[in-house]
Amino acid sequence: MEKYFEIFKNSYQGYFNYLWNEITHFHWENYFYGLILVSLIVWGLELVFPWRKNQKVFRKDFWLDFFYMFFNFFLLNLIVLIFLSNATAELFNDVLGLIGLKVSDFQLLDLNVLPFGLGLLIFFLVTDFVQWNTHRLLHRIPWLWNFHKLHHSVKEMGFAAHLRYHWMEPVVYKSLLYIPLAIIGGFDVEAVAIVHFTALAIGHLNHANIGWDYGIFKYVFNNPKMHIWHHAKVLPKHAQYGVNYGISLSLWDYLFKTDHIPHDGRDIELGFDGDENFPKNFMKQELYPIKTK
Repeated sequence: MEKYFEIFKNSYQGYFNYLWNEITHFHWENYFYGLILVSLIVWGLELVFPWRKNQKVFRKDFWLDFFYMFFNFFLLNLIVLIFLSNATAELFNDVLGLIGLKVSDFQLLDLNVLPFGLGLLIFFLVTDFVQWNTHRLLHRIPWLWNFHKLHHSVKEMGFAAHLRYHWMEPVVYKSLLYIPLAIIGGFDVEAVAIVHFTALAIGHLNHANIGWDYGIFKYVFNNPKMHIWHHAKVLPKHAQYGVNYGISLSLWDYLFKTDHIPHDGRDIELGFDGDENFPKNFMKQELYPIKTK
């Protein structure tokens, strides 16, 4: 127990120092200013190339989503995720130790010995595929769907809706990513930053009020015209759990037949059945469904 208390203390102290350093020192892989820069660029594209021209600049729940961006990107880590990640990793190592194993025994590939571009591509593909499958689980497993409803409570789409999600979601994503990343070995900070900002930019664009599909590249990259159907309130009869689960890549949806773009979805209704009863303020959304009538 003392070991986990030390993990708790070191996790928060270390992350607080990291976050303060991010805010006070600018560097190219800086996540704090990177989030601001990517958000401003995509928001600018929304203003110049609006798809839904009657949608206001400050759309419905804009400021709520704006707060979620910084809360989920930074404060959530400070409050809960760093300790959970570190404690889970240590617990997993302890359990493996009981049967004479360690995490490194699962490593099948060391990305750092590969050419940088190839290692980066493998890291990106593995990460995105695991997240695609995790996203499917969030829709198919009822208790996970209750947490994921928060993201689907968006009624007007915009770039900031990308980071409106429940605090339990990253817990699920990080947990399911742990073993696949252990299998392919660690990767340096520079590569992680590249993949992270690429996913951030694609995710922002997917939710933006922009009517782009990237032409022939729509079969590789997720895009606004595809992702709008993921948020459709009315789902096709053959796919009541959802469609278009892609995070960064649409490739997985086309390969596994979960793609669905029947027509231009610019003006379709967004949400889910019963969303009119979903909490409207931040605290009630964060406590849902743990504390709900």
